[in-house]
Amino acid sequence: MFEVRGLKYKYPNAQDYAVDGIDFEIRQGEIFGFLGPSGAGKSTTQKILIKLLKDYQGEILYRGKKLTEYSDEFYQDIGVSFEMPISFSKLTAMENLEFFRRLYKETVDVEPLLRRVGLWEDRHKKTGEYSKGMKIRLNFVRALLNNPKMLFLDEPTNGIDPVNGKIMKDMIREFRAQGGTVFLTSHIMSDVDELCDRVAFIVNGKIREVDSPRNLKLKYGKRVVRVEYRENGNVVSKEFTMEEIKTPAFFELLKTKDIETLHSGETTLEDIFIKVTGVALHG
Repeated sequence: MFEVRGLKYKYPNAQDYAVDGIDFEIRQGEIFGFLGPSGAGKSTTQKILIKLLKDYQGEILYRGKKLTEYSDEFYQDIGVSFEMPISFSKLTAMENLEFFRRLYKETVDVEPLLRRVGLWEDRHKKTGEYSKGMKIRLNFVRALLNNPKMLFLDEPTNGIDPVNGKIMKDMIREFRAQGGTVFLTSHIMSDVDELCDRVAFIVNGKIREVDSPRNLKLKYGKRVVRVEYRENGNVVSKEFTMEEIKTPAFFELLKTKDIETLHSGETTLEDIFIKVTGVALHG
């Protein structure tokens, strides 16, 4: 869907590049995670890809054609959900969606979407009376309004309760299953792990890693199994390498001890984020 080569961008009057010579591609039909600490260049990259920022260096191809060669028909192809939900607060949810519907040639029936995210009963309520979570869900529906081929989702489940978060994640997976492509930024690493086919880590405007979550866990994790068992009233922990778990000593331990837990040494995406970026996650 996108090929990005040597992308650089500097804001007016800024000394440093916000995005400093990055290369990546987003394959059709994948959920591509774009991760990094605040100020790393995530939002800038997204704004360039959706044609909000134009004076960049490098080359971007969208479906094999230069992004700069697309006119406004490009916006029929994409749906965007910004982190800060934007709606007209004096209009109802339906009036908001009707306003945006007029901007597109092709749109979908919003009733199934609103029912799915739990907003159908509140469709005639002014969005100024909506909670933050309701506004985010409405934002998500608006991103799907024009039946896009490509979704840009910025922190889509931040501020959403677990039940609605699961519904939205299911809808994102279904969008991919129907051939859609997703560019996802999030600080909720469990969501990234659940959803993304590949992730890129960007730090100080440069990409440090691009790979699948599984491959990153294999690269950064320890190939060990940790066994916790009770002995003389205490919990004892012992680690075995992947080679050692094939030995009689490991089986003897399992047979003779009161085992409480078994853990692989697989690391988490949160740990990888901290290792790759050098920045701890907040919130």
